[in-house]
Amino acid sequence: MGSLSAIGLQANASNNFSEKLASTRTVLRTALQDAAAKSVKMTQASSLGAEDVVVTHLLESIKAELGLTLFPADVFVLNTGKLHAETLALLASSQAASSLAWRVFEPVQAEAIQFVKTNGELAMRESLELRKACCHIRKVEPLGRALAGYAAWITGMRAEQSSARADVHAVDASDSQCTKYNPLVDWTWGDVLHYIVTHNVPYNALHDKFYPSIGCEPCTRAVSLGEDFRAGRWWWENKDGASTKECGLHVKA
Repeated sequence: MGSLSAIGLQANASNNFSEKLASTRTVLRTALQDAAAKSVKMTQASSLGAEDVVVTHLLESIKAELGLTLFPADVFVLNTGKLHAETLALLASSQAASSLAWRVFEPVQAEAIQFVKTNGELAMRESLELRKACCHIRKVEPLGRALAGYAAWITGMRAEQSSARADVHAVDASDSQCTKYNPLVDWTWGDVLHYIVTHNVPYNALHDKFYPSIGCEPCTRAVSLGEDFRAGRWWWENKDGASTKECGLHVKA
């Protein structure tokens, strides 16, 4: 890490970054205090990408500041069975070092095995329907289990990431059962990397290989200069509209 790393070269904060950071901390602190007062639980969804390690670091710092006996938030990861080695390595080290509780969810093994047996290891590249079916088994269904019993969840979604995410809000209460917090909504990629470098936050080694968006290994590639942030996700689909692609985790019914 540091100024000589690939992410260090892109760690250019916005002129109003301090205001963005203050706003983000206010959103998280208010949500956490409210959850604690109501004795309800919150959880952070982490893909172990840059945005998510920033959110986790912020939660850890706020936890230390609040000094709550029972901290209302934990972190969960969807181990799809197809994650990069770099992602799994960061998961292990993060679990060992974090002051937060971590939960890991895997797909129903029988369903994942049957899908591969029927459609092949790279079925997700055969059609949009098969790709979405794979995402449902490995991500969407486990997400439901991860959120069960929780009043709110926190993501690292940013409006800048894609046109599909341009209408993201810091607080999304459209689901009456589980409020969604997106505290980095107005951060730029440079803001995210600036925070990581400034606070020496451990990050996914794939970012130094030009992977701004990290998912499953068969469905993620590095991007070239000028490409969309999510161009490396399911790159064989909808080549003229890469920024609209989603796995289903953040798509409303």
